[in-house]
Amino acid sequence: MPITVGEFEAARPQLLSVAYRMLGSSHDAQDAVQTAWLRTTTTRSDAEIENPAAWLRTVTARVCLDELRMRRRRNEAPLLAATVPAEQLTADEALLRKEGISRALMVLLNQLTPPQRVAYVLHDLFSVPFDHIANVLGGTVPAAKKHASRARQRIAGAQPVEHVDRGAHLIVEAFLAAAETGDTRAMIQVLAQDSVRDADAALLPRGARTHVVGAIATETRLFRDRIRAACPITVDARSMYLIAPGGRPLATLEFVTTGKEITRIKLRPAERGHVYTAPVASTTS
Repeated sequence: MPITVGEFEAARPQLLSVAYRMLGSSHDAQDAVQTAWLRTTTTRSDAEIENPAAWLRTVTARVCLDELRMRRRRNEAPLLAATVPAEQLTADEALLRKEGISRALMVLLNQLTPPQRVAYVLHDLFSVPFDHIANVLGGTVPAAKKHASRARQRIAGAQPVEHVDRGAHLIVEAFLAAAETGDTRAMIQVLAQDSVRDADAALLPRGARTHVVGAIATETRLFRDRIRAACPITVDARSMYLIAPGGRPLATLEFVTTGKEITRIKLRPAERGHVYTAPVASTTS
């Protein structure tokens, strides 16, 4: 008996969740889910499908795997936020927040090979058995397990990370929490009087000062949306924060602290070739 429209609509939310984590784009995820449905309706089969949701998930995963492999063949690097249309970025950010997806995890998933990403998303995030994953990948169960294991290792990072000062981390977290709400007074409490904000001109409105001394708290209120899109992560083995709307890298935020105060904030564009590894916070989806 073929899968009904009702069964597809019931499965659609999870299919979209799976596809977004695999492809990193809400638009591409929607396309993948729709393509999976079209393939399902055009495939003739007299066999009874006992679990329509699982069937659709398998087809969707294969569509996503094909897309990831096509990107790899075209040698496409993951798009930085600065190159993504605003409406697409807004849609990605809305889905990421709606589903409570780890922003850091979406960044890290982009560094995996197609089989690694599919195996990790299906097994570690959606608890899909490895025999089903092997079916998606067209390989064996041991190979599927190996792909998932290598994905975990790459996400955790194999390179040594600089020592993280827990006290400094708490100070920065307090500043960011205040910045998200625009609480100037709370920001001032953790900023040195002569604190400096040093930013790349490409990340600022035209004519804005790249070097600001002592007025950081007031200025930061203008960039609350970007602050809300920041997550702790390591970049080339250095602990910092990454502004990643929709899970797409835009800029790095690096803080310098002395005692209980922030003395300098460096804002730089995200660049291709950066190696992102395990963040300070959890990457749980």
